[in-house]
Amino acid sequence: MAWAFLVIAIVTEVAATLSLKLASEGRKRWFVPVVVGYATAFSMLALALGEGMPIGVAYGIWTACGVALTAVLGRVLFADPLSWVMALGIALIAGGVLLIEFGH
Repeated sequence: MAWAFLVIAIVTEVAATLSLKLASEGRKRWFVPVVVGYATAFSMLALALGEGMPIGVAYGIWTACGVALTAVLGRVLFADPLSWVMALGIALIAGGVLLIEFGH
């Protein structure tokens, strides 16, 4: 169940961050999903930790997936830049998370 909580934490954190982009552009109603998304994300992370998932693994996967998904979705939804150097950074983050996961 810890993994399900972590996946929900990741999805809601990314959704909240994307909503923050919209809210920062003057669409004030988007602050509601920002607050709800971040509150849900932290609650789900706490539940994953409560299920026994090590914090280094949970937080590493959460942040790495959040960075990667936000960068890719920012490119798709908002035409944000995504260079080959940035893509390489995402790949390195993914590799680091795998090392953390397999190392525990």
